[in-house]
Amino acid sequence: MALKATIFKLDLQVDNIDQHYYQAHQLTIARHPSENNERMLYRIIAFALNAHPEPDLWRHADNGEIEQWIELGHPDEKRLRKACGRAQQVLVYSYQQRSGEIWWQQLSARTRNSDNLTVAQIIINNSNIIDKLISRQMQLNCTIQDGTIWLTDGTETLEMTTQSFQ
Repeated sequence: MALKATIFKLDLQVDNIDQHYYQAHQLTIARHPSENNERMLYRIIAFALNAHPEPDLWRHADNGEIEQWIELGHPDEKRLRKACGRAQQVLVYSYQQRSGEIWWQQLSARTRNSDNLTVAQIIINNSNIIDKLISRQMQLNCTIQDGTIWLTDGTETLEMTTQSFQ
């Protein structure tokens, strides 16, 4: 018998000062049994960094074209080429620093001509707070300014930065 996903409810206030985006989102997150709190948190951050009234990790234009394709982790070259060929903008957020650097070294030369591809590393400065922020019913505020991300529940604050791969 297959294990079922755990459902989380999240009220997320995104204040992205860099993009002049201020909006509350009510999200339902399904966490697969093989996924841990840290991985789920990275999905929340990827959403917050690209928050838009449409709560997708693919954003479609009215004509059906893919405006934005967001990947989390280390997709293979085939998947990146597919994304770059179909979307106007492709964003990849890597979250395992050492393996992310190795992954990007292997792929960077082969994806050099993909002008619509942006790859960044999300770096958490105080990861011991992650489990304190995650619960089945969450109310979190995310503030983004000058490349720094703060995620808080009013008691605990997690600070992160993004660093683009070159």
